[in-house]
Amino acid sequence: MKNDIRKTSNPINIRYRTCPLCEATCGLEIHTQDREVVHIKGDKLDPFSRGYLCPKGYSVKELHSDPDRLQKPMIRRGQDWQEVSWEEAFSEIRMKLRPIIEENGNDAVAVYLGNPTVHNLGLMLFMPMFLRTLGSRSIFSASTLDQIPKQLSSEIMFGSDANLPIPDIDHTDYLLMIGANPLASNGSLMTAPNMRGRIKALKERGGKLVVLDPVRTVTAKQANEHHFIRPGTDALFLFGVIYTLFDENLVNLGKLGDLINGLEKMKFLSKDFPPEVVSSKCGIPAETIRRLAQDLAKAQKAIVYGRMGTCTQLFGTMNSWLIDVINVLTGNLDCEGGVMFPNPATRRALSKRVRKPRYNRYQTNIRNLPEVLGELPVSSLAEEIENPGPGQVKAFISIAGNPALSAPNSQRLNDALEKVDFMVSIDCYLNETTRNAHVILPVPSPLEKSHYDITFYSLAIRNIAHYSPPVFDLPREKMDEWEILLHLTAAVNEQVIEGDQRKTLDDFTIKELIKHEIKNQNSPIYGKDVYEILDFLKDRSGPERLLDFYLRVGPYGDHFGGNPDGLSLSVLEDHPHGLDLGALHPRIKDILQTSSGKIELAPSLLVEDVDRLRETIKTLPDNLLLVGRRDLRSNNSWMHNLPVLVKGEERCTLWIHPDDARRLDLINEHRVLVQSRTGQIVVPIHMTEDVMPGTVSLPHGWGHNLPGTRLKVAKKHAGTNVNILTDEQVIDKISGNAVLNGVPVSIEKV
Repeated sequence: MKNDIRKTSNPINIRYRTCPLCEATCGLEIHTQDREVVHIKGDKLDPFSRGYLCPKGYSVKELHSDPDRLQKPMIRRGQDWQEVSWEEAFSEIRMKLRPIIEENGNDAVAVYLGNPTVHNLGLMLFMPMFLRTLGSRSIFSASTLDQIPKQLSSEIMFGSDANLPIPDIDHTDYLLMIGANPLASNGSLMTAPNMRGRIKALKERGGKLVVLDPVRTVTAKQANEHHFIRPGTDALFLFGVIYTLFDENLVNLGKLGDLINGLEKMKFLSKDFPPEVVSSKCGIPAETIRRLAQDLAKAQKAIVYGRMGTCTQLFGTMNSWLIDVINVLTGNLDCEGGVMFPNPATRRALSKRVRKPRYNRYQTNIRNLPEVLGELPVSSLAEEIENPGPGQVKAFISIAGNPALSAPNSQRLNDALEKVDFMVSIDCYLNETTRNAHVILPVPSPLEKSHYDITFYSLAIRNIAHYSPPVFDLPREKMDEWEILLHLTAAVNEQVIEGDQRKTLDDFTIKELIKHEIKNQNSPIYGKDVYEILDFLKDRSGPERLLDFYLRVGPYGDHFGGNPDGLSLSVLEDHPHGLDLGALHPRIKDILQTSSGKIELAPSLLVEDVDRLRETIKTLPDNLLLVGRRDLRSNNSWMHNLPVLVKGEERCTLWIHPDDARRLDLINEHRVLVQSRTGQIVVPIHMTEDVMPGTVSLPHGWGHNLPGTRLKVAKKHAGTNVNILTDEQVIDKISGNAVLNGVPVSIEKV
């Protein structure tokens, strides 16, 4: 009997693709039978990840088959959900959204873009069309929860937020890491698979890793040195390093000497922050600050790298700025082994070299917070919904996000979302945010759609290109995200689009892209005919057509016949494991787009904020300070519904130093009441010397105990939502980024 079954069962197929769950872009080898995933392992032939895979990669199997994933569009009537057809769902959306827009204006519709958006080829390529058609200024994203300070500082210093300096970790001798934990995050704004292996290689070749963090993280435990730093004081430490570089004549600009504006201004600004002054504030001895500055200056190839911990505090933009100032002052910007600028395969030629920073072109209605790079701070979203006056947000569209857990003072945002007149969600789950929607549009499994990491190859430590076709055909009753976006675009359009809306808007998108490109004098297709280029692309549609276009006009492209041996999507399809396009190379002159044509070392917007930093020297905190924590298995809240990622001991515990626990008369596993200005939670404690005295730590993304969700596994591992304690009124003044670290709290034993 068993032998007969083996003879008649379908064979095992093996497919290769890139993991879409984090920034590392690891290669997957996926074994399937019919429409079932049998096994997943790392792709040893992937030129970037070389077989490495973290637990999230294995979880793609469970994500694909998760019974809680939504399969059909749903409309909420009262508290009851009804499955409906796609036609009914889009009809409902147009019927409810258009009157809101016509009566209150485009800004009355807010959009929130979650983190998975940038891991999705269709959303990345077709989102601009949707947002332009909607025409709303009320655009929010996860960026103002974790990274927009870095984007803004690059926009100001180098002329574009698309040009983030990326650590050339494989060639460096010295890596100073602040507020980053890449062994848990797999790298962030630094696409680099197998960070553990890369750090090991750094140390084996005689290099050194130094970590500054208020928590002794898994990365810190691999470092040559770890120093506790008091939460929120990174800018003081960084200025202490800059002071030392000037004071001890250690500044060496190298080849950048003629490309710098503001060197003397930086020297002047640093005079108020000698190590001997900032030491008591940041908790690092003055002699250590000076030694670290000396080590950076003396190393042949060195990097200062800061990540989420540096962005999610009161001086997030200043931290991001000062980190790159140090990389410039030590001669390590745009140099091998320092921080460099990737040249991704989909990068188009610059059409102009001078750009004004996209900043403060408009403001929020209540607090007048500035727009940054085309979006508003998530910390202002609740009040913009509650605002009864002109400009009130009356409709809300959430796309691949869960701000009800991720945003500061999430209880207030939850209450606000319940009050919007109409809400649409594009999502795979009925979660803490989408439970408030009136219409939910479900999305395919990651294995039912194609993939290419447009965003993360722009942040990679090597120039990489890897296209992944779908592992499984998309069933006819499902719709890909790009198709959903185009139908949503038609629904918010002033005019009804007759006929095949998807095809009409898809064709319009590629034509407009070509028209724009052939006008760019620096483009390889400058002056060519639109229909000549379209003819090259006639056999493709949707994301594949747009991706093929970007690849072909990119730096390695075939330029539609101009470079016959160049790159195209067809070439990538012939290389299922991906292509390594080479190491990073110096290219600062190619990417600078500031009005001066130089690196702005002391831009006025940031210089003016230094006065605010000076004031902090005068005070020391008398509260416990709360910081976040990351785990390799739970970078995002939606991963908590996958058994393989939540199994094991409870991870949502409050870490506290034994000295603080003794002072508060606490012992391990005591449950404590933690309070802040915005709320209170009850959580078990875990005493550990891996957290700095005066600091407590609770991980992000938990709190799956709200009614109305359909997350069976997550509810069994609910945990506690740290963002009940974070404060939406406290932000990085310049960028509006949320302050999720250094939150004052008090603790009482329950």
